[in-house]
Amino acid sequence: MKKILVTGGAGFIGSHLCERLLNDGNDVICLDNFFTGSKQNILHLLDSRYFELVRHDVIDPYKAEVDEIYNLACPASPIHYQYNAIKTVKTSVMGAINMLGLAKRLNAKILQASTSEVYGDPSVHPQEESYWGNVNPIGERACYDEGKRIAETLFMSYHRQNHVKIKIIRIFNTYGPRMQPDDGRVVSNFIVQALSNKPITIYGDGSQTRSFQYVDDLIEGMVRTMATPDDFTGPVNIGNPGEFTIKQLAEKIIGMTGSRSEIIYKPLPSDDPVRRRPDISLAQKNLDWQPMVNLEQGLAKTIAYFEDYLKHNK
Repeated sequence: MKKILVTGGAGFIGSHLCERLLNDGNDVICLDNFFTGSKQNILHLLDSRYFELVRHDVIDPYKAEVDEIYNLACPASPIHYQYNAIKTVKTSVMGAINMLGLAKRLNAKILQASTSEVYGDPSVHPQEESYWGNVNPIGERACYDEGKRIAETLFMSYHRQNHVKIKIIRIFNTYGPRMQPDDGRVVSNFIVQALSNKPITIYGDGSQTRSFQYVDDLIEGMVRTMATPDDFTGPVNIGNPGEFTIKQLAEKIIGMTGSRSEIIYKPLPSDDPVRRRPDISLAQKNLDWQPMVNLEQGLAKTIAYFEDYLKHNK
């Protein structure tokens, strides 16, 4: 049994990770300040004697005796990370410093949940890990994009200078149960609008593309990355290379929900990437990993979750 710390553990992705780590027989500490996380996400874990919930902000130092750290703490949707841009930067940068300091003291392995947003609006397609990105450092999204880029810098610096055992994954668009209905992400937005028969809002003309990964595939990739030998640090892309336009996604969700929603178009936000698709060759080679859940399967599970959520939260 390992003792594992998950920062942001009550969030959408973090709660699924905590659940998986517990099911694998580990002792889990879930750290969250509940800015975007929710106790509802981890209520079903609280009865476990091997699960501990701690309300804490990673901007402040935290001490515990653990073997591994998964650093997920950071608002990840534009609505939330732009709400308090300075706090977002602090969470990425100071959170990384505090967790890396803890890992250094304990000689623990630590994984950074980075993002495909480090590639910005990419001039290379698909995006592979060697690409340095095309990010606007003073744009509205920079608090998140550059915060995550600096976190990667910190992880590599602690590894080179202090020999901290690090892993960096770059997460591409992920969806699934426990997403917040009002987080502004495209999958949850479209499903909630479709189930309510409200107009589905597309920003831009809908020709921009994304690659959508079901949360179970991501969790498997995270666990496999943590288990790699110490000389494999990443960064490694974890995402589904299936590429769809935003309009295709909207039409698919309308069809799967039997919705009467119409599609309406609004101006594209600044610095919104035009194309996004991961090259997962490195993950296939080093993790023996690739996504197993296709878009239709994942959407069916996510739609069922939101149907139940809306029924009980009218």
